[in-house]
Amino acid sequence: MNKVSFITAYAVPLVNVQLDEADALNAELRSFFLECESQGERYANREALVQRNATLFESAFNLFDWKHPAVTKLRDFCLASLYHGVGELNGYDQPTLARLHVAMESWFHVTRKGGFFGAHNHPLHSWSGVYCVCQEGDEADEHSGRLTFISPFAMNTMFVDMASHKLKPPFHTGSWPIRLKPGQLILFPSWLLHEVTPFNPEGDGLRMTVAFNARFRMDGVEPLKVPPEHA
Repeated sequence: MNKVSFITAYAVPLVNVQLDEADALNAELRSFFLECESQGERYANREALVQRNATLFESAFNLFDWKHPAVTKLRDFCLASLYHGVGELNGYDQPTLARLHVAMESWFHVTRKGGFFGAHNHPLHSWSGVYCVCQEGDEADEHSGRLTFISPFAMNTMFVDMASHKLKPPFHTGSWPIRLKPGQLILFPSWLLHEVTPFNPEGDGLRMTVAFNARFRMDGVEPLKVPPEHA
């Protein structure tokens, strides 16, 4: 038989990290975030853009600047994971990573029964992340509270038969739903559309996450300058 090989032409990297022994940290974060939520607009994002409903609370976008021990510990974990992922995917060694400086925005969500967050991406950033503090209670359906990534290849489900129905990774079609587990961090390119499906626990369970966006500059690499005649 002639030699056959497969080319991964357009794969989207998702980085999955699990924080070891996350229970104590998550308990601190859960308590702190509920306290913040209870104070209403003081800690809330007052310029909400993405579609959501009243059973989802979103904080202001400067969470990682807050002086709270649990938030600081989570920030350090997220940053270490992000730099590791960027280094692996770009082939950067440690001296190169040391030249890479990050700017971030960060926030938390507290989601109660029926809460959802509409499809969106994060302009002007290169990497985003979502960390799961908790997702409590048995869920009424398998689609409840899923962080769902929407395929950027919008036409790949134009026609599906049994020759394309069960393609193996990384040649996935359709959306990619994830039920986050406590202590789990997912990193993904900021351009990738994603949403959170309605959270439907049996009872009064909570879904609580921390999210962030990051953009970078590298020492010695300057942005393109506009020629003086076009400035």
